[in-house]
Amino acid sequence: MMGTGKSTVGAVLAEMAGYRLIDLDQQIEEEAKCTIPELFANYGEPYFRDMESALLSRVLQEGGVVLATGGGAVLREVNRSTMLEKGWVVALTADLESILRRVGEDPGRPLLAGGARERLTVLLEERKHAYDFAHVKIDTTGKTPDVLASEILMHYRG
Repeated sequence: MMGTGKSTVGAVLAEMAGYRLIDLDQQIEEEAKCTIPELFANYGEPYFRDMESALLSRVLQEGGVVLATGGGAVLREVNRSTMLEKGWVVALTADLESILRRVGEDPGRPLLAGGARERLTVLLEERKHAYDFAHVKIDTTGKTPDVLASEILMHYRG
């Protein structure tokens, strides 16, 4: 889910674990040579999701990375299968108010067009079970990125 801290926590986790961070949304923008809002506007969400799936598969072939995906990457079964097959999956969650504080009315988030609170409420409901496949779920509400990265490493190392 957007606004849960994937990119921020991912960066701290990668540093702690000695891995390279790959932010999938940034990779998509670099490859497309335009922003995600531009991709949505010019080509639509299905085109974006196809690109996301292709890059996800390619990046996970490399190994040795912390991959921060967009919140919608898990909506496709093929992506969930790829993540489980090639990696160890952490789902970061947060309550609505925390997400709103983090993303606000960000014009760079096309899925929030038409009112962030209303759209986030709908997205949270639609996606509430989309992350059930993850190896571990961690609520980021009220926690710092350092604490969260340490918690993830603790779970990973068992």
